[in-house]
Amino acid sequence: MCGRGNSVSNYETKKRKLVEQIQSYAAEDIMVAFSGGVDSSLLLKIASDAVKKTGKHVYGIFLHTMLHPAGEVESARKVAEEMEAIFKVIRIDELEEAGMKENPVDRCYLCKKYIFQAIIKEADRLEIHKILEGTNEDDLQVYRPGIRAVRELGIISPLADVGLTKAEVRRLAEEYGISVSKKPSTPCLATRFPYGTRLSYEDMRKVERGEAYLKSMGLYNVRVRVHGTIARIEVNQDEMPLIMEQKGEIIRYLKELGYVYITLDLEGFRSGSMDDGITN
Repeated sequence: MCGRGNSVSNYETKKRKLVEQIQSYAAEDIMVAFSGGVDSSLLLKIASDAVKKTGKHVYGIFLHTMLHPAGEVESARKVAEEMEAIFKVIRIDELEEAGMKENPVDRCYLCKKYIFQAIIKEADRLEIHKILEGTNEDDLQVYRPGIRAVRELGIISPLADVGLTKAEVRRLAEEYGISVSKKPSTPCLATRFPYGTRLSYEDMRKVERGEAYLKSMGLYNVRVRVHGTIARIEVNQDEMPLIMEQKGEIIRYLKELGYVYITLDLEGFRSGSMDDGITN
């Protein structure tokens, strides 16, 4: 019981520190690198609440990129409107311009550096000095080379600063009534391919269609990892029976996309499985 009490107290402390930290920035306009996911949505919500008291503005900057599933921009726009934040879209092509075509091991670093340089340019244009992004405590414990780029460029990571885990972020987002509090993560489509694989938009669109098909069955966490002609499906372990029940339809659809071998990963869904064996 004492342990549970300490856990609650620790969570409340983190929550208070997060709000105080963001409120301290609200004497001036704030920019949030905004994907429409739960982490950045929580930051945008707290920042929006903070600037309402100071008369300043908060901008949610969405990076429109070919490396993420289509449709995310409209979902993000809706969330930003719910929070009365100013929503802006920057179009980029990091596959062509950030040195990522061969999917190098430091792809995430190259991508984040390119993305945040574009955000900084927009912030400078608007004379904004505080840029926030949604790295959380859990991200610090796994292979995330993009975090190095965030730190090098002086971007602020409030969730990580106060030690909020992903589960705590979702809990707090739900407390704030944020509509995407339970939305699964949607990382860049390049994460579906082994490092060293030459990336193409055509191959990533195939992955996107395959995952959208599986999600249409009601599956929550879905990844289609591609190893040449092999499509390796990752889903939560408790949802594997549904895959087996619908295996005929799934095999047919994925083979129509061009995959020769269709496999189900028995370890189930795990974020960053292509990073196995790699350390920071």
